[in-house]
Amino acid sequence: MRLRTWQSGVPIRVFVLPDDAPLHGIFAKKKLNVFPYQLRLAWDRLVYSGTGQAPLVVYSEEEMRTKIATTPGSIGYLSEIKIDGSVQVVHINE
Repeated sequence: MRLRTWQSGVPIRVFVLPDDAPLHGIFAKKKLNVFPYQLRLAWDRLVYSGTGQAPLVVYSEEEMRTKIATTPGSIGYLSEIKIDGSVQVVHINE
């Protein structure tokens, strides 16, 4: 959450769905091992302390895919069915 650029120097742009989106809850719980509200509290703490950036909220998986595909240095999450050739997949071990 504090990392601002990739090793290449490209700024990192984090995209997330709203806190109440079902996929956001699944991602937070299964992949990050936190509840969505805990993730929000961590982001808010970093933003208000000036040590981190808030993620950019998108309102659908289609918008998420488009933003990830067209924004250099971006990262986000999609359900498997929404993944196509426009995005690169990074697998997270459980």
